[in-house]
Amino acid sequence: MGLTNKQKHYIAKHQKKESAEKIAKDLNLSVDEVKSYIQNLGVTKAPFYFYIIAVIIPVIFIILLEVSLRLFNYGYDYSQWMEVTPTTIGLNPDVGRRYFYSTKAIPESIQDVFDKEKKENSYRVFVLGGSSAAGYPFMPLGSFSRYLEQRLQLVYPDKKVEVVNISLTAVNSYTVKDFFNGIIDHDPDVVLIYAGHNEFYGALGVGSLESLGTSRMMVNLVLSLNDYKLTQFLRDIIQGTMSLFADEKQQSGTLMSRMADDQSIPLDSEKFNLGIEQFRGNISDVLELAEEKNIKIVLSTLPSNLKDQAPFISKEENNLPSAADIFKKAQTELAAGNCEEANKLFRYAKDLDMLRFRSPEKINTAIRELGEQFNIPVVDADSYLNEQSDCGIIGNNLMTDHLHPTLRGYQLIGKLFYETLYSANLLPSKSQDSSDFKFQDSLTVADYHFSEMDSSIAEYKLILLKNDWPFIDRNSKKLPSQLIKPESLADSIAFEYVMDKIEWIDAHRKIADIYFQRGDLDHYLEHMEILIVQYPIVLEFYNITANRLIEQERYQEAMQILKKRYDIKPDAFTTKWIGTINLYNGNNHEAVKYLEESSSINSSDAQVYYNLAGAFARLNEFEIALQNVNKALEIEPDYPSAHALKSQLEVIVKGTH
Repeated sequence: MGLTNKQKHYIAKHQKKESAEKIAKDLNLSVDEVKSYIQNLGVTKAPFYFYIIAVIIPVIFIILLEVSLRLFNYGYDYSQWMEVTPTTIGLNPDVGRRYFYSTKAIPESIQDVFDKEKKENSYRVFVLGGSSAAGYPFMPLGSFSRYLEQRLQLVYPDKKVEVVNISLTAVNSYTVKDFFNGIIDHDPDVVLIYAGHNEFYGALGVGSLESLGTSRMMVNLVLSLNDYKLTQFLRDIIQGTMSLFADEKQQSGTLMSRMADDQSIPLDSEKFNLGIEQFRGNISDVLELAEEKNIKIVLSTLPSNLKDQAPFISKEENNLPSAADIFKKAQTELAAGNCEEANKLFRYAKDLDMLRFRSPEKINTAIRELGEQFNIPVVDADSYLNEQSDCGIIGNNLMTDHLHPTLRGYQLIGKLFYETLYSANLLPSKSQDSSDFKFQDSLTVADYHFSEMDSSIAEYKLILLKNDWPFIDRNSKKLPSQLIKPESLADSIAFEYVMDKIEWIDAHRKIADIYFQRGDLDHYLEHMEILIVQYPIVLEFYNITANRLIEQERYQEAMQILKKRYDIKPDAFTTKWIGTINLYNGNNHEAVKYLEESSSINSSDAQVYYNLAGAFARLNEFEIALQNVNKALEIEPDYPSAHALKSQLEVIVKGTH
């Protein structure tokens, strides 16, 4: 039976002055009853507003912390895009920090840019993937996207072609999915995806040093929170704590050697299957969103070095044979001319290789199945590159290492993408005849922008890559100077670049200037044109190159550079020299057009007015010619040629009246 209100009141009144035993005796109750009620007196139910405040305070704290971190510009900007010029944007070089937590040197893209506001005549393509999509080791010039861009420019000269490759080394489908969300608002005509090799060891992969676990939902949730400074703040705290216990050796060596955390992932094991499902799930999400937003996608299968890359890690496990044994059998079949059987065995050996740097066959199967499921084109680069190889099995003929194509290999993949876009009716128009494809390809390859120095850079990158695990034992590494012996000017500057002593852009500027000083204008022009192709928005390169060509009286080559510069943004220098060269060539109306434009931009250049006078004189507009020569003399009174021309014009004008 419960306490009466009178008893409760008595206990509450006397509990601080008298013992529970005394109160129990006074009220004729048990001591336990009294003690229990006294304990309950200390537990009072909080009012409702207390709980609201308890929830609001942490929320306010989090908001204030986020605002403060932003106010003090804490950490890095993780935004996907950054302004490059007032009218163009490109991939933010710090965006890789979204995916790399413990790696200090994060990868960057090949620095493609595109217009903030898409022009009406633009054809815009985005490329997503890892290092093989970016064109390693021939970056930034050697990717298949560069071939595609040049061919599109060849076929559609009246179009503003924008092929924007935002692929990053050592990333996988998580980055592809994350980047795709940032592409949607930029009106792509088509998105090309060449990814899958890095699914296990790429950033956030199931076997990666940068893993956040195996839950795809959790990893994508963390990525979605990257826009908040608070997320970065917490990451930095965790990373700082972990770095106290980290092995410094983890930060040494190539990025490839550092990314593999779980170095043995057996075929069809739980982690192997998680990697496949991770890829399939993320790419499915991309394709579903693309379907919803009506964005065209083209996927590609992935070729690997089959016959010339032995398995990295070979063990007999889970009742499966060792990769090394199967690889040897494949070599035997190849030697015997049994190409079909050898191909099967080489692929099986690749799948049994427990070090998952090459995409397994199940990745290519997933790509083909996703293509069918979503009814989208699939470029079968794997089959195509194998068809171009002896016995139908790809090796060092088209691969530089275990999975990165040669320069010719990248061009073939670019060619295949172009033809697939054509067949799928995804190009601006199908006005061109497909019978011209061979001719287009030959012109594109012949005009490919790639120098001797870039070849040396690629060669040296591969030497350094293979001077580390897993190609050799870590204890067998040699110094770069022991492996690389530069023999030429191009080699020497290439070596400076791969040793991080000079930036790529400065390497080309340096070698171009040396060639110019030597009087080797052809090689000077080669490197300056490469800089213009790579950095079309750096207007300085156009003006410097054109000016030096003009000094050497190579006017037609200067004109090509000047016109490209003019199409981006006319200036006084460009219009002056386009007009002057036209005057030199006898194109008087064109000369007047550009020279007048130049004078409207800069009205203090006497030479412009002098040349205008000459152009109008040739057009028999003598009075206008005289007006312009007078302007030239107003600016520069001691202009001998202008004085001479003025005298001639005054005689002519006087004679016409």
